[in-house]
Amino acid sequence: MRQSIKRIFTNLNIFMLTSLFIAILSTLLILEAGLSYEKISNLTNQKKEITSLTKLDKKNITFSKIEFNSKSRKLLSDIDLLKSDFSFSFVSKYFANEENEYMADLQNLKNLTTTFNNIANTYYIEDTTLEEEKLKSLQNARINLENFIDIMLIKNIFYDEKKYYIIRNILILNMLFLLLGTFWYRKKIQAIYSDIRFLYTIDKEQNKLSYQIFSEEADAIALRMRRKSVTLDNPEMLDPVTEIYNYKGLFSAYNNRKGNYEANHIAVAILEIDSFSKSNRAFAQETTQAMLKKTAFTISLHEQPTDIIARTDYNQFTVILSRTSKKQLFIDLDLIRQSIEEIRFHTQNKGTVNITISGGFMVKSSKVTLDEALKKAKEVLAHAISKGGNRISQTQDLIVFEDTNIPIA
Repeated sequence: MRQSIKRIFTNLNIFMLTSLFIAILSTLLILEAGLSYEKISNLTNQKKEITSLTKLDKKNITFSKIEFNSKSRKLLSDIDLLKSDFSFSFVSKYFANEENEYMADLQNLKNLTTTFNNIANTYYIEDTTLEEEKLKSLQNARINLENFIDIMLIKNIFYDEKKYYIIRNILILNMLFLLLGTFWYRKKIQAIYSDIRFLYTIDKEQNKLSYQIFSEEADAIALRMRRKSVTLDNPEMLDPVTEIYNYKGLFSAYNNRKGNYEANHIAVAILEIDSFSKSNRAFAQETTQAMLKKTAFTISLHEQPTDIIARTDYNQFTVILSRTSKKQLFIDLDLIRQSIEEIRFHTQNKGTVNITISGGFMVKSSKVTLDEALKKAKEVLAHAISKGGNRISQTQDLIVFEDTNIPIA
C-alpha cells in the first residue's frame, strides 16, 4: 500500500514538535533532580544555624541579639525558599503526589522554628532570672527542631528514590520514542528519496518493472509520465535520443494546439547547452547522449499541459510556453535554466561536470509565425552566448546590445 508524502510530513512535523516537548521535559526533570540537592543543603544549613543560635555569647548581649535576629530571620526565609523551590518539582507534584505531605511538613517546620525563635528571644536578654530553665527550654526546642529536620531528610531519601524510578521510566520512554521515531521517519524519508531518484532516472525502462514505488505522489507522477510517453508514439515526430519532439514534431504539436493559446501569452525560446556542439565533442557518444537525455528530462519537469518541448538541433532545445502573463513566461524559463545548472554529471575522464544552458527568449504575438519567432529567438540566443552563457536573454536585450554598437560619427 502506497503512502502519502503529505501525511508522512504532517506526522513528521508532529513528531518533531513532540520531540521538542520531550527535550523540554527532560531538561525540567534534570533541573528537578538538582532541586533535591538544594533542599538537602538547605535543611543541613538550618541545622547548623540552629546549633549556632544556642551558643551565642551572652557576655556581649547587644552583639548576640543582633546576630540572633539575623539568623532567626534567615531560618524562616530558608523555609520559604523550600516552599518556592517545590513549585518546580513537577514529578513530586503531579506524579508522586507528595505536595500535601511536603507542605504540611514545611508548615510544622515553620511552627517549630517560630517556637525555637521565641524561646531563644526570651533567653538572649540581660535579665538572668530563671536562666537555667530558659536554657533547658532552648535546648529542648533545638532538639525538637533538629529531630524534625532529620525526619524531613530521611523522608527526602524516600522521595528521591520514588522520583528516581519515575524520572528513569519517563526518560527511558522518551529515549525509546525518539529512537523508534528517528529510525521510522529515516526509513520513510529514504523511501521518498528513492522515489525521487527513480523519477529522475533517465533510463527508467531498465528498472521500472523491478522498482516498487513507495509514495502516492510519486506513483501519480510516474503514471502521468507513462501516459505522456504513449501520446508521443509516432517515431517520425520524436527525437530518438531524448524521446521528446523533434523539429517536425514541434510544428505538428504547435499546429494542433493553436486554439489553446488564444487566452494566454505565448513565448518561444531556444535553449542551447553551453560548450557542447558537434564541433566540440568533449565526451564519448554514450556520455553525450546521457547528458542530452538528462537535460531534456529536466526541462520536461517544468512542462505544463499547453507547453511544447522539442530537440531541434544537436545541442539545442526549443520550448513553447503558454502563461497568463509575460512576466511569468520569463520566470518559468529562467527556472528551467536554474534547474539545469544544478545538474552534476559524473564522467570517467573529466570527473564531475556541470551542465549550463543559454537561452534566447521572445514573446510571440499572433501576427508572428512560428518560423519567424524561431529565427528571432536564435538571434537573441546568440546575444546570451556572447555574454558568457548560462543566462536567458530577451528581445529587449538584443535592442540595447545593438544600440551600444552604433558607431559614433
